[in-house]
Amino acid sequence: MCQDSPNQKVSIKSPNDKPNRSILTKRAVDASVSIASSYGINVDDPHVLADAYSVRIHLRPAPIVARVSTITCVLRSPIDSWLAREISITEFLLSQGISVVPPSDMLPPLPHHHDGLSMSFWRYAQPISDVVSSAVVGEMLAELHGVLRDYSGELPFLAPPLNDIPRGLERIERIGNILTKSDLMLLRETYEILLPHVKNNSIDSLQPLHGDAHAHNLIPTAKGLLWNDFEDTCLGSIAWDLINLDSEGRAAYPNAPEATTLEPYRKLRQLHGIVWVYALLPEFPNWLEPAKVMLDELRG
Repeated sequence: MCQDSPNQKVSIKSPNDKPNRSILTKRAVDASVSIASSYGINVDDPHVLADAYSVRIHLRPAPIVARVSTITCVLRSPIDSWLAREISITEFLLSQGISVVPPSDMLPPLPHHHDGLSMSFWRYAQPISDVVSSAVVGEMLAELHGVLRDYSGELPFLAPPLNDIPRGLERIERIGNILTKSDLMLLRETYEILLPHVKNNSIDSLQPLHGDAHAHNLIPTAKGLLWNDFEDTCLGSIAWDLINLDSEGRAAYPNAPEATTLEPYRKLRQLHGIVWVYALLPEFPNWLEPAKVMLDELRG
């Protein structure tokens, strides 16, 4: 799908250019197995755990999960910088005693490359249930934010929306025949209106964030809950992380900002989701209907 280089290759050129996802997924599996094998790791039964913006593969019987960037790199280039930030902040959190899924200790903790794909390798964490209460998420997010304030590595400001939205809009316009001119203008104007709000709200409260904090990025294991998936980590107001929580989760977060403070971030998250779906058509047809609903809400 993507090749992380100045001549990056992207296979999707229009909504009618439908790549065979099974072929792309197999490419990701084969690439991750090839890299693991080059480090003497035996992989007899690779199992795909998830296949969306990236492909996550349990390299059984090894206790390793490969996360191969197949779709995300369309809007995030160079993708290696995103993967490297995730590894860096995860290693910092481990050093501070925070429960996170660690990078695999069976390969070097850095982005790896094979067949034009970039990937990272993580220790497999066996989930024992799917239920994490909102209150627990809020409490754990407050603890995570407290530790993240001491992270001294370089992080971009609100990288997920401020990178993905303008690149996604450019892609939609370039491909054409995805949205009407009025809808595309609405998305651009909404972004331009929201941008100064989130910048001004963050002036006095910048800190490192998870970037995509929600219950599905907490893995319940026999040893407790583990934070996962820090690819979206960035600098910003804690409001960007808090908008993923419901009212119960925010109530469990000490001194959570008022709803009015969260509103621009909620709209920015909504815009982020709309742009991702339309920019990457036809990759996620099941997400198109929710994106249409959000777009209707923006029109209103």
